[in-house]
Amino acid sequence: MKISLNWLKKYVKIPDDVSNEELVRLIGARLVEVEGVIDETHKYDKIYVVKVESCEKIPETHLTLCQINVGSSELVQVVCGAPNVRAGMLAAWIAPGAIVPASVHEDAPFVIGKRKMRGFESNGMLAGADELDFGDDHSGIVEIDPEMAQPGDTLAQVFELEDLILEIENKSLTHRPDTFGIIGFAREVAGILGEKFVEPDLSQIGLLGAKEDLDCGTSTSTASNTLTIAISDASICPRYTAVVMEKHGELKRKYLTWVDTMLAKSGMKPISPIVDATNYLMLLTGQPLHAFDYDKFVAVGQTKQPKINIRLAKEGEKLVLLDGKEIDLNENDIVICSGDVPVALAGAMGGASTAIDEETKNIILESATFSLYNLRKTQMSHGVFTEAITRFTKGQPAYQTLAVAEACAGMLRDGFKVTNVVDEYPQPLKPNTVKVSLDDINGLLGTQYDEESIVGTLSNVGFKVEAMNGKLSIVAPEWRTDIHIKEDIIEEVGRLRGYDNIMPSLPLHATANRNAMRAQKQTIRELLSSHGANEVLTYSFVSEKLMSKAKQDVNNAYRIVNSISPELQYFRQSIVPSLLEKAFINQKLPVERFAMFEMNEVHRKEWGSDEDGVPVGKTALGFVLAERKNTSTAFYKAKKYVAKLFDRLGVDVDYKSAEEFNSAEALAYEPKRSAVITTKDGQYLGVVGEFKNSVRNEFKLAPYLAGFEIVDLGQILQLTKSKKTLEFGMRKSEDLTVTTDKSYSEALAEVSEKYPDATIQPLSVYQAPGQKTRNISFRILTKR
Repeated sequence: MKISLNWLKKYVKIPDDVSNEELVRLIGARLVEVEGVIDETHKYDKIYVVKVESCEKIPETHLTLCQINVGSSELVQVVCGAPNVRAGMLAAWIAPGAIVPASVHEDAPFVIGKRKMRGFESNGMLAGADELDFGDDHSGIVEIDPEMAQPGDTLAQVFELEDLILEIENKSLTHRPDTFGIIGFAREVAGILGEKFVEPDLSQIGLLGAKEDLDCGTSTSTASNTLTIAISDASICPRYTAVVMEKHGELKRKYLTWVDTMLAKSGMKPISPIVDATNYLMLLTGQPLHAFDYDKFVAVGQTKQPKINIRLAKEGEKLVLLDGKEIDLNENDIVICSGDVPVALAGAMGGASTAIDEETKNIILESATFSLYNLRKTQMSHGVFTEAITRFTKGQPAYQTLAVAEACAGMLRDGFKVTNVVDEYPQPLKPNTVKVSLDDINGLLGTQYDEESIVGTLSNVGFKVEAMNGKLSIVAPEWRTDIHIKEDIIEEVGRLRGYDNIMPSLPLHATANRNAMRAQKQTIRELLSSHGANEVLTYSFVSEKLMSKAKQDVNNAYRIVNSISPELQYFRQSIVPSLLEKAFINQKLPVERFAMFEMNEVHRKEWGSDEDGVPVGKTALGFVLAERKNTSTAFYKAKKYVAKLFDRLGVDVDYKSAEEFNSAEALAYEPKRSAVITTKDGQYLGVVGEFKNSVRNEFKLAPYLAGFEIVDLGQILQLTKSKKTLEFGMRKSEDLTVTTDKSYSEALAEVSEKYPDATIQPLSVYQAPGQKTRNISFRILTKR
């Protein structure tokens, strides 16, 4: 997204002591990531408004010899090839020595000079919209409204082109759809600066006419007065506003306008007066709009009057979009229908069958909101990435659809008049009310803000706050659909006032207890790593194929409704299948021998759900070891890892036959070369052993292959707590290498003397050929 600072400053006053650089820093620190700043302060240097005083055709050419008034006593001669050049018009003149704006960012910018054309000297050029970087139109030169400028004015001053353009990272505003318009962005900037934001009246913005001037009443025109809207499900379309307009004059592009320049700065191209009005208001308010040709709409639906139906697409339906691409609709797509015939892909792109063109007599303006979840699927399945769908997929709120539609009608009133307005809003949303105390805010942020400053901060950006004795009742504005709990409010206060302004201080409360599970994991990590195993991290989501290869029952796994990939459709039931998949990759390298482990959460339907209906998950430990050429029994090596692990954890275990055991993790193992791990009193802990030949063949792995899986590390934690035999995570590891000519035993004695309370473990001894000294490395384990 691109934000013009000049446009932004029309809605928020920037204090004199806040420079552009400081403003950009504040926006980056308190609102959104600013990826870059495009400096256009000199892009339009030496480009002037001029009056064409005379035009004379050059025989046998399409060229015209023009004398132009540049604001001085002498006329300047320019040769122009544009068909629309004429005496008396105001145009944009690129003077000799100036850079053509469209080429400013090219490797070799085009500098205009004096040149001879058909024997006539031409001083600079009269510019078209494409040369000025205001679009692709090359049909003629731009014309400037005489009421806006006079000869000699600089183009930059007339259209406020000395500007900085902020390039915004959209993803960092995913939860803030209200900021995808200039007004919403300006509101946040005002809050950051500590200024009260004045909500603009849309009917008075830019080219808009006064609201009372709009003809929204009953009319006897040929357009419909009985437009009907049917929303099949409010969850896919919370609100749909439609405005019918009838042509009553000419709406032609004659002069270069503020709208043209703002569209260009925002990365959009002027197309036509109607489309430009919808795009301009989308950039201004964040609310996308679309215009249908009314008569085409009625014809497609084969009805006498427009019947708008918003529903999900049906299997087998197709739609040709405005860009000419035909798509196969799917059950997730929301479609706008004339009657029951799809004419637009809701929120994404209109259809070709109802496109606006030069023959359009009547129009329907659409202003609506749609389900962001459906539109995200539509965006990915059809590859549609328009400015409109970008905003809708952030969850554009429904509060302003009618106001923006009426504002668009105001922009088009020179050529169209309103004959009907219909606003379908089945389930209006109620503002969220959040209660929070002054102590809550200051306690979490570590601040000492008083009640007045917090009320002011929130009120500046549209929150309604009632405060009494340190208790605040806060009503979120309609555009803040992300505000639900008190922590949301606390975050707003901290962000708007600046986290960088919070003075760091030590906490007044005691240090929190160590996380026992995290400490246990660290102990397991250190033990297995010290014995040559490597920790890995794999996806918690797996495919049905992977579970089948590991002999697991897919019906015991939870399926993900909106999976990010066909290969990641289920929550995994155990860790080991993912490790076997990675073992194949390592074996291909080839790696002669390796061991890997992972600790992560797994889920199974058999474990049920908690009181909130959330599937129960358990933290499991999976381990796999493999060698390419070893022909001995892998079971005993894997069992040795298990023995060392439980010895380190202080848990006494037994090993029992696994032949009659059929748990999700045990089914992959060969029953006669595996064992179930239990406690002394028979509690099931996991399984260790060699994998079945069928499993090994499915994963294409070598014969020497074994592993183990501990189902629930939480269970192990309870066992260690009950025995109180181990202080998890209380050991700090430090490696020390000494260079000495002494023996290993002498070096060990010196290190032990220096660290009397530590456990010293030998790591390595290295002595280079011909050297008298050697490097001896130790691992020093001490209590934290």
